[in-house]
Amino acid sequence: MKFFLGRYAQKSSVPHPFRVFCEKGGKRRTSTLPFKAAALTALAITGMAVLPLAAQTAPATPPSLPLQVQPHQGQVIFSRSTDENGQTTTQSGPAATPTAIQTATPVAADAERQAVTFTTYDLDVHLRPAEQRLAVRAQLTVRNDGKTPLTRIPMQLSSSLNWERIRVGIHDAAFQVATLNSDTDHTGQLHEAVVPLVQPLAPGESLRVDAAYSGVIAPSAQRLLAIGAPQDAAQRTEWDQISLPFTGLRGFGNVVWYPAASVPVLLGDGARLFDEIGDHKLRLTGAHFRLRLIVEFPHGQAPTVALINGRAAPLTITESNSLDQSQEVASVATADSGDSILGFESPSLFVAIRTPHPGANLTAWTLPEDELSQQFWTTAATAVTPFLQGWLGQQPRSQLTLLDLPDPEDAPFETGPLLAIPLREAAPLTNLQANPGSLNGILVHALTHAWLQPPTAQQPPPAWLNEGIASFMGTLWVEKQRGREVALGALEADRAALALAEPESPGQSAGQPLTQAISLVYYRTKAAYVLWMLRDLAGDSALSAALRAYNPAAHDPDTNRDSGNSAGRGAFEKLLEATAGSPDLAWFFADWVDADKGLPDLSIDGVFPEPASSDNWLVAVHLGNAGYAAAEIPVTVRSAKASVTQRVRIPARGKSVQRFLIQGKPTEVQANDGTVPETQTSVHITRLDSPVGDSSSSSQSTPPQQ
Repeated sequence: MKFFLGRYAQKSSVPHPFRVFCEKGGKRRTSTLPFKAAALTALAITGMAVLPLAAQTAPATPPSLPLQVQPHQGQVIFSRSTDENGQTTTQSGPAATPTAIQTATPVAADAERQAVTFTTYDLDVHLRPAEQRLAVRAQLTVRNDGKTPLTRIPMQLSSSLNWERIRVGIHDAAFQVATLNSDTDHTGQLHEAVVPLVQPLAPGESLRVDAAYSGVIAPSAQRLLAIGAPQDAAQRTEWDQISLPFTGLRGFGNVVWYPAASVPVLLGDGARLFDEIGDHKLRLTGAHFRLRLIVEFPHGQAPTVALINGRAAPLTITESNSLDQSQEVASVATADSGDSILGFESPSLFVAIRTPHPGANLTAWTLPEDELSQQFWTTAATAVTPFLQGWLGQQPRSQLTLLDLPDPEDAPFETGPLLAIPLREAAPLTNLQANPGSLNGILVHALTHAWLQPPTAQQPPPAWLNEGIASFMGTLWVEKQRGREVALGALEADRAALALAEPESPGQSAGQPLTQAISLVYYRTKAAYVLWMLRDLAGDSALSAALRAYNPAAHDPDTNRDSGNSAGRGAFEKLLEATAGSPDLAWFFADWVDADKGLPDLSIDGVFPEPASSDNWLVAVHLGNAGYAAAEIPVTVRSAKASVTQRVRIPARGKSVQRFLIQGKPTEVQANDGTVPETQTSVHITRLDSPVGDSSSSSQSTPPQQ
């Protein structure tokens, strides 16, 4: 996340720092990467991703990567079965003997992987943290979103986990398992099971799959070390693990601890890894999810907090009554997430021994050495709460959770109403004693997510609103503290990466409409710009009222355009039009939200001032737009005595003329103030230094001082 990690977006003239991997002889080869490139790569993987440095348009899908046969390993340490009457039985210890796993090389194609969508996850998860071990029974609903029938279902896990048994319907499947090289997991590899189907699965149809798997999840920085990242930096980024004091599993893109289907991708291959992570999240949006958790722990070392998909799940602790410590009788903690609906997220699981500290709309869970540091965080939350209440309402829909990470240099991670981050004073992201106010901006962003997140069983907001509003509120906080120009400068810092990602024309590429965006540069950077433009179009009070009233759970996701479907007008658009007195916003949402038409390319084509009367001047300003997205911008004419601003809408691939009456001879014309992103620059200034009838033009990338 940029406000934690600094701004790493680079200008388009800077070459992409990553190199494409080579596959030869079953081993990876890559050229040496400089430290900065490796660090950027590491940061980008954490989920608090920096902006990709290359265009987001995915290249043509390459052929599948080489596969390596994976022998059957592991043992199921618990099982759960459902009989014909619907009765469920959970049993510890060795499960029934699984069906034999074939070791012939699977032949799944990328098209088959892309067709598989998981619409239901019903997981029984058993953790033995002292052994770093996990065992899962997963009851899944799989849908064919491809265009042709599927004769087999590919499913993937981290290479540190092993498939034990897979049933389709009521029948055991003799599946194949192979190892794929893919950096969607911290080990750099996946175990893919290819499950044959008795009857082909037609497009749009679904089936039930029952799978069991287990294994050890220990820290692994293999994928970052393979590209030359320093070991310390790699380890602080790749902190996913199962251990007694802390279990953190961030999900696809960090550790694939639940079944997934994806195209194998490698770090350094442009933006394909980040796009694959985003595509995975988009495909899971709206899926039903439930997790029942069992944690075995030694006597007296009970976990105190469990977080499933960023939400606290109450723990029930059953301590062992054995007085003989030599007996291996574990105590048990259990939790249940209940039924929930996934948003744009990778399912995650955290279990830890921490101490709770309540604050304003949050709870900080800390290590003993961080008891004092948490006061800076709770104080900062108290300071920013009135600001958030003024824009988003009196109460958040969810409480924010701050989870103290094990090492003070661990990379932060956020999902839903959870921010996992080192809370101690020595954390490299901020010196809390020297600058406690630096936490305010962090908590504005994090608490905004809490304000937007509905109760567990309700539909979460789409990514472009969830992340876009959080980024928008962050820039509004900067505006409140340091002024509008500094806030617009913060937007401008990310504009170059957005301009690089956008297609030059809709004919060149469909781009990424915000409702279906999978790249951070769209659903965060572009979405923040969109909200700034809507602020100018509708006004602060109308936008605030729409943000307060918007609730995706109140609308049918199958017909809600905000969530990626095009049936009817979006709920947020209708709310905003109603609160703003029904302004015409259809043109704006059509060009900026529902489709990706790139960015406008504006210009001042001419300025023609003429004297009127009583030292008044009439100024005709000719404006052009060479881009494919319409834009409404502020246009300002200045003289030594006055300044006049009007808003002007310039159609796509069109021109507009606006006339101004101003006192005193005009000296300068400015088009756009940085709120509308453009392909080259977002502020245009023409200075009238020449005789009447002529003009000279200049452009600048940051707003001028008023």
